[in-house]
Amino acid sequence: MKKRTYVDKPLGDTEYLLENWGSWRMSGMGVPRYVSPLAALMNQCCPEPAAMTYVITDDTAMLVDATIARLIARNQQMGDFIWWYFGSKWTMVRIAETHKMSERSAREIIRQGVAWVDGALGDFCAAA
Repeated sequence: MKKRTYVDKPLGDTEYLLENWGSWRMSGMGVPRYVSPLAALMNQCCPEPAAMTYVITDDTAMLVDATIARLIARNQQMGDFIWWYFGSKWTMVRIAETHKMSERSAREIIRQGVAWVDGALGDFCAAA
């Protein structure tokens, strides 16, 4: 499988942020859960290696999560495509086949969604 790259691409920073958000989401961060004291002690002794690596804080990831939720409320298909591509790591081909459309059409919808997320996150950054 080809590795996704975002260097020297328009909106590459936003795509990189979404990719990190997807890894954060899949790793279970931000999900409250109970850990028994014994399990915590065992994990300190023999930590489990992390399968995914990402560089995003919980606050930023929650902001991206809320932005994608707004996109889904505004445009269901575009939001779902962003969710599946970045959040669930589906390929463009899988998304296109599931929705009986060409890969090019799915790619265009995802690019439009990335642009929308970029604009929405830009509003948050300007307010801060």
